[in-house]
Amino acid sequence: MTKFARSLVVAVAAVLAVSLGASTALAATWTSSDQWGSWSNGGYTVRNNVWGGGRGPQTIWANSYSNWGVRSNQPNTGGVKSYPHSEKMVNRRLSALGRLTSNFNVSYPNAGSYTTAYDIWANNNAYEIMLWMNKVGNVGPIGSFQTSVSVGGHSWNVYRGSNGANAVFSFVRTSNTGSGSVDIKAVMNWVRSRGWFGDVTVGAVQFGYEITSSSGGLNFTTNSYSVSAG
Repeated sequence: MTKFARSLVVAVAAVLAVSLGASTALAATWTSSDQWGSWSNGGYTVRNNVWGGGRGPQTIWANSYSNWGVRSNQPNTGGVKSYPHSEKMVNRRLSALGRLTSNFNVSYPNAGSYTTAYDIWANNNAYEIMLWMNKVGNVGPIGSFQTSVSVGGHSWNVYRGSNGANAVFSFVRTSNTGSGSVDIKAVMNWVRSRGWFGDVTVGAVQFGYEITSSSGGLNFTTNSYSVSAG
């Protein structure tokens, strides 16, 4: 293939990617380019959540709490720019939960810098438990490495730290995955067994994309997502 032909293929692919992302958003039940755009559906809340400094444009779309995505164009600079997500409120004591599990299936780009992650909040946001299901580019968790563990159906490297406002426990999966099930209660019970918190009240269970950079515009798609608590 000649240099010109290769350039033409790349250009066509880029145009198709933009067109497909735009078509998906236009055909969706709900869309928003607002920084704080949100939509309630089926007991969940879907949010655009473009919160970081130096942020770029981002459009979120959703057909349901389970099927949604974003096209995000964040500059190639440091720092998290956005965390588009779908949230389920639990508001139950950890010990009172017979189960707290979740399933997910995503399509994610192999470019930019971001992680596909759960963000689970407890005790009025005093504790933040992050479950990194995949990561691409120059991103890393808060705090220091503690140990490696297999719990909740996955193998993780565990980090512990603080963002200045709350304690953060990050479980970084040892290999990337775009789909699976996770036993969130088992993970939280493991944290409790370490003495890092007690019988906390589980608040929001969020799932989405913590995006640092996606220069030129990248598409992130949640094909399905759900939380089961009881």
